[in-house]
Amino acid sequence: MAEGGGPGSGAAAPGARRVGAVLFACAFNAVRSPMAEAIARHFFGKSVYVQSAGARKGEVDPFMVAVLDEIGIDASRHRPRTLEELEDWEGLNFDLIVSLSPEAHHKALELTRTSAVEVEYWPTPDPTLVQGSRDQVLDAYRSVRDLLTRRIKERLSR
Repeated sequence: MAEGGGPGSGAAAPGARRVGAVLFACAFNAVRSPMAEAIARHFFGKSVYVQSAGARKGEVDPFMVAVLDEIGIDASRHRPRTLEELEDWEGLNFDLIVSLSPEAHHKALELTRTSAVEVEYWPTPDPTLVQGSRDQVLDAYRSVRDLLTRRIKERLSR
């Protein structure tokens, strides 16, 4: 693990090595982690291997697909999967796992307790909890999209 960024601290160490493979994890792999996966692939897909998974498996969220489409990213083919499914299919061979929900963070720490993978926790609001008009809900999803875009660009461009 890099100095200065203990497990789950959310702080990447200055001078941390460049990330070659990143996994984004959230509760259901339906909104936050697939959004992060699609954004990271869009900006870094030629230089970083990117995947996403959830602590549990949910359903594809049409609002997530819509707000990514607004910025020219197609996430319509995303199929939710669990961390265990991903581990069974290809292993958890990542340099960095970014957890976006408390449940996913605990699961990521549990699955990697014997691995040398760096796990960062980025507390990210769950836009599915927002109630109101369609525009208010979409604004919540856009806010998460924009937050993730900033954090991903900052973290993966080092």
